[in-house]
Amino acid sequence: MAVELNHTIVPASDPHKSATFLAELLGVAAPVTFGPFQVVTLDNGVSLDFMRVDGEIGSLHYAFKVSDDQFQPIFDRIRAAGLPYWADPHRQQPGEINTNDGGQGVYFPDPDGHNLEILTRDYGSGS
Repeated sequence: MAVELNHTIVPASDPHKSATFLAELLGVAAPVTFGPFQVVTLDNGVSLDFMRVDGEIGSLHYAFKVSDDQFQPIFDRIRAAGLPYWADPHRQQPGEINTNDGGQGVYFPDPDGHNLEILTRDYGSGS
């Protein structure tokens, strides 16, 4: 059997709010409740399981590979939500997208400050 990522836990101050935010931006199915988690399942079967955490939440990075056709509608939803966005993970290029490896990519925050990214090409894949 191949090794595959099945799920990861995403710390959140409000799991429902954060999971719904992500699902709506990405255009995937609404989150479902599983025990203490709000679960967002991606098209490849991997799920992000949002779990309530009290206190400070350290920023984590989650990158989502999308098709060229999916990028613009997601980016439009990011802008329509009034979210800040950057071309780079260090937030040095505000209000821009990147064209790394001949694709498109952009970084934006979730409600708890996690650094989310959508990209259309694997890094290092060339253009």
